[in-house]
Amino acid sequence: MNPLRNGLVEDRTGDACAVVIFGASGDLTKRKLVPAFYNLGVSRSLPSGFAIVGVARREKTHEQFRAEMKEGVSTFSRRKPIDPAFWSDFERGITYVAGTFDAQKTYEDLRLHLDQLDRDRGTAKNRLFYLAVPPSEFGQIVAGLKSAGLVQPPNVHREGGAWTRVVVEKPFGHDLASAQVLNDTIASTFDESQVFRIDHYLGKETVQNLLVFRFANSLFEPIWHREHVDHVQITVAEDIGVEGRGKFYEQIGVTKDIVENHLMQLLCLTAMEPPISLAADAVRDEKVKVLRSLRPMERSLVQENVIRGQYDRGAVRGDEVPAYREEPDVARDSRVETFVAMRVFVDNWRWGGVPFYVRAGKRLARRVTEIAVQFKRVPHGLFRAPDGGITQNVLAMRIQPDEGIALRFTTKEPGQHTVLRDVAMDFRYGAAFGSNTPEAYERLLLDSMRGEATLFTRRDEVEEQWAYIDRVFDAWRAEANAPPPLYAAGSWGPEQADDLVARDGRRWRKP
Repeated sequence: MNPLRNGLVEDRTGDACAVVIFGASGDLTKRKLVPAFYNLGVSRSLPSGFAIVGVARREKTHEQFRAEMKEGVSTFSRRKPIDPAFWSDFERGITYVAGTFDAQKTYEDLRLHLDQLDRDRGTAKNRLFYLAVPPSEFGQIVAGLKSAGLVQPPNVHREGGAWTRVVVEKPFGHDLASAQVLNDTIASTFDESQVFRIDHYLGKETVQNLLVFRFANSLFEPIWHREHVDHVQITVAEDIGVEGRGKFYEQIGVTKDIVENHLMQLLCLTAMEPPISLAADAVRDEKVKVLRSLRPMERSLVQENVIRGQYDRGAVRGDEVPAYREEPDVARDSRVETFVAMRVFVDNWRWGGVPFYVRAGKRLARRVTEIAVQFKRVPHGLFRAPDGGITQNVLAMRIQPDEGIALRFTTKEPGQHTVLRDVAMDFRYGAAFGSNTPEAYERLLLDSMRGEATLFTRRDEVEEQWAYIDRVFDAWRAEANAPPPLYAAGSWGPEQADDLVARDGRRWRKP
């Protein structure tokens, strides 16, 4: 009898299923995935038939794996302290299968184990396979699942049978060619409707609210185009360095780590047209249209519109920090970028001529992710402001860490004289709804269990993103001997990034 069967019912519960995590010994499982499932269980969002199966090379018992996961939940869950009574029931559904990913025996053992869980836990033969492994492991895992008969075609589910889905973590390739190879590898076993490519940014509450904000309010959508918008700024800033991931960052850099996926998705959601419905493909169709409307980054345009940088020594929150080239596992003459700023144009009817200034970086002044829509100035200045002009209206959507939406506008100070002041109407999620809001992985995992793909990237999205970014790298490779300019840790990036927007008579916001 499944002890989770009683009382765990809500409108948004997922289907009964077994979640199989390949690479379960890694940090992602302990820090994000199992804490997210625990939080879903506490909030009564898990189905009555539910189980987690960890698969990894290391030999360990079910009890050892459960103890590791309990430590992870105790440390990383947003719900503290851990609920002993609930955990006692929850952990009974956590099991472990040891084996190498290139051995067929691993998949045969897994199939027998899942059959037993169907009987014991009521998981209804539904399978969610989570590939928390490097992309180099994808091929042998999907081949092993297929040969063991663990993958059902989508028509079986459409006809009332069990479903099979696979969740894939980024990085999804390192360029267009590698992304296409990975897509082909997964497509050899799974239909596209069964593939959920996860980008945790899309699970953040403010990102989800961007669609609601735009398409559920008549106030904003009519002015969300070139007639009223001067420009858009998107910032994804981190104050941390590479945090011991020097070897990883030497291979990938900030453009592949953040710009190609997180930042491009934020741009799509900001610039997309209203979809015909909220069906997953209707929303993703509009995002793909944005990507196909981006002005191609030819080599000469990259030189004009893209600035890269690398952090030098500096101070962050009062602490002295080393330069990127002084980090462990980083080459002393490294040319890897830790900062990038771009001027991007969406060449369509809505956005023609409106620049999108986007930037992402490590060791910047503070951690913040923000979308700022700056509106045009009034056509005729009736009032005089102290600085000689009226501040432009700005709508800023803060994705993290202080989630919310702020609208800045001009008003008059009380008194006998007309003195103008820039003020803000500020909505904060924490103040309005409480601070203990669900984390991104909770929403995305629940959606994958429900088969709701809206917040996951489709194959053509991934390939269009890489096709755009590859042109930037082509230009950089032609300048292989030119190191990126340095910027002080704790600053907002190199001076050249300021010049990028200053040439247009604009300046970066200080979020």
